Amino acid sequence: MIILYTGNGKGKTSAALGTVMRTAGYGRSSCIIQFIKDGSEYGEHHTLHDRLTGLVDVFQTGKGFYKIPGDKYEETDHLKAAAEGFAFAEQMIASGKYDLIVLDEIITAVMVKLLKEEDVLNLIEKTAGKPHLVLTGRGASEKMIAAADLVTEMSEIKHPFSKKQQAVEGIDY
Repeated sequence: MIILYTGNGKGKTSAALGTVMRTAGYGRSSCIIQFIKDGSEYGEHHTLHDRLTGLVDVFQTGKGFYKIPGDKYEETDHLKAAAEGFAFAEQMIASGKYDLIVLDEIITAVMVKLLKEEDVLNLIEKTAGKPHLVLTGRGASEKMIAAADLVTEMSEIKHPFSKKQQAVEGIDY
């Protein structure tokens, strides 16, 4: 299956991680490749590294969130990281090692033009659901939606960030 979790609401990565947990529950292997996100440890990494070693591999290929306050990298750095992450994703898909591959924030990388939509669509077509793919991120296009088997759009109704509240450890990261 090709699964897309998109939209402006919170929960895209969390939904993908739920799918990873389900896959691991059956003793099957997953690979999570995080585009955009940098080498920071998030709460899920602690669980994945400590409890699911051998079933789940996690790779961060980004330089951090792109064009947000505090982004210390040049656009060329982000473009290079996205291209390298995409090439790495192609290798992992071709390896045959994984039952499920999550391409976290790849949709966002396309939306902000760090990756070409055509390349991601070709990857989806080549993969044809073997292994299963989960793509996350804001801004999925109609073409990406059409290429998927299952699409869920997360819609923000209310979020503490709008009240300038800080992210909460264990909930937001």
